[in-house]
Amino acid sequence: MNEPAMLGTSSFQNADRYEQLMGRWSRRLAPSLIRFGGLGDGDRVLDMGCGTGSLIFALPDFANVASATGIDLTDAYVAAARARNTDPRLSFDVGDARALPYADSSFDRAFSLLVLHFIPDARKAVEEMRRVVRPGGTIAAAVWDSYGGQPFARILWDIAGVLDPALERPLFRPLTGPGEMEKLWLDLGLRDVEQVSLLIHMEFQSFEDYWAPFASGEGPHGQYVVKLPEEKRDILREHVRRAYVANRPDGPRSMVSVAWACRGRVPE
Repeated sequence: MNEPAMLGTSSFQNADRYEQLMGRWSRRLAPSLIRFGGLGDGDRVLDMGCGTGSLIFALPDFANVASATGIDLTDAYVAAARARNTDPRLSFDVGDARALPYADSSFDRAFSLLVLHFIPDARKAVEEMRRVVRPGGTIAAAVWDSYGGQPFARILWDIAGVLDPALERPLFRPLTGPGEMEKLWLDLGLRDVEQVSLLIHMEFQSFEDYWAPFASGEGPHGQYVVKLPEEKRDILREHVRRAYVANRPDGPRSMVSVAWACRGRVPE
């Protein structure tokens, strides 16, 4: 992988751990983004930042696409998607979102699911999506509302912030504020722009199910946890456990999670 193409890319390396941390929730969100972005038979589709394939593998459930190409900077994620794939219409590449290796107007639609907020130069990535989508085609993307829409993560970061007042909580990533995606789409000259909220439920079976992805070290959350000294990590874990169980026996918990989604049409 090529730093600094994505923020914290070194923390995203293990496909199995990513599936436990976020892939299972990406699969829940993908259908909502596809319905919002639109899809038609015969479309050529780009999945920019495809990860392990949550969105691209859902596309054939909605339309008889001509082809779909997923691209991601993390080699391990692309390898996992290729190993899972049995559809000859789907293909996967390793590459940088800010310099897509495709010709102008190569696709009818481009999607990006939960990756733009990890790209420091998110504008360049959206510019590239615009370039490779034909005139009249659609660009649709979703990012987590990390400040107001992710209680599963806020539990961790807010408790960590109380225990360490110097901690800078990573709650304001690019494009995650109200209207930020819409403004960028309009700035880039896209038409019929609309930004909405998409909601899923994260269903955890137990505190261990909730905590294990953090303890694995995958992603920014996990990197923070595993880099703590053992004593401080144990204190954080116990406080987070108490917040999770909320004075009830350990067991299943359901938490909403909200993403901002934006779509726009490349002008004719």
